[in-house]
Amino acid sequence: MLNILTCNGWLRCVRGVKSFLKLETKNEFSYIIVLSLLLALLVVLDVNGTVRIVLGLPFVLFFPGYTLIAALFPARDDLDGIERVALSFGLSIAVVPLLGLALNYTPWGIRLYPILLTLMVFTVIMSLTAIFRRNKLPAEKRFMISLNIATLKWSELSRLDKILSVALVGAIIFAVGSLCYVVTTPKTGEKFTEFYILGPGGMAEDYPREMETGEEKQVIMGIVNHEYRRVVYTAELKARGEVLKQLGPYGLNHEEKAEKPVFFSIDEPGANLKVEFLLYKDGESEPYRSLHLWVEVQ
Repeated sequence: MLNILTCNGWLRCVRGVKSFLKLETKNEFSYIIVLSLLLALLVVLDVNGTVRIVLGLPFVLFFPGYTLIAALFPARDDLDGIERVALSFGLSIAVVPLLGLALNYTPWGIRLYPILLTLMVFTVIMSLTAIFRRNKLPAEKRFMISLNIATLKWSELSRLDKILSVALVGAIIFAVGSLCYVVTTPKTGEKFTEFYILGPGGMAEDYPREMETGEEKQVIMGIVNHEYRRVVYTAELKARGEVLKQLGPYGLNHEEKAEKPVFFSIDEPGANLKVEFLLYKDGESEPYRSLHLWVEVQ
């Protein structure tokens, strides 16, 4: 005799005499869409952390392939559970790069928001297609996720079952532990410093190209520290091998940025005169980065 407990509109928990637990869901696409929308909300709000990673992995590596498989094979007997799971991962790995390749030839390009929106649209379309095709089948032939769990005593298991059970539990613990380690361990990427020059308006345009002798021109010098430590920067402005101006020092922490207006003038005329901007860090004698402008001085 079975006691049926209704947990929600899609999930049923069935308990039997021998502690038998059966989980079924007829519309898993609702969960997929809700989780995808939750991930999109986290991305839009720029919320980083474990939750975003946990939602992002299946969103990229499982949901696209699973919904495509569900749309192609709506019947229960088309594929077994293991085949569906394996093909879901495999097709996701194939579909996502193809969608990215298609985006590369659009005005939006391969960026976070276009990729997120494209994967969401693909997943929703495949989900709706799968629901439509399933509903055309008789109820008894439709595929549904069904998980049967029987709680047997340890003594009732065979030796092979015990070994497999221990191996499975160990694999799950290892996978969860590895994920937690990757998420919680600080990651040190490439160490470098951004060094750039902008025009007077703060854009990469309208650089001084022509100037009169003694005329003062302005640019904006930018420094961004990606060195994972505090760095003290200095800079030099040179022309014809002579130092026109000493700039700094600027002490910046990791990911800190400094943009400073720089005014300069040249006292002697010259054609195609090279004006150099040299960046030094932590008092080093050799420049760490260098930039230059070509100007006509009349």
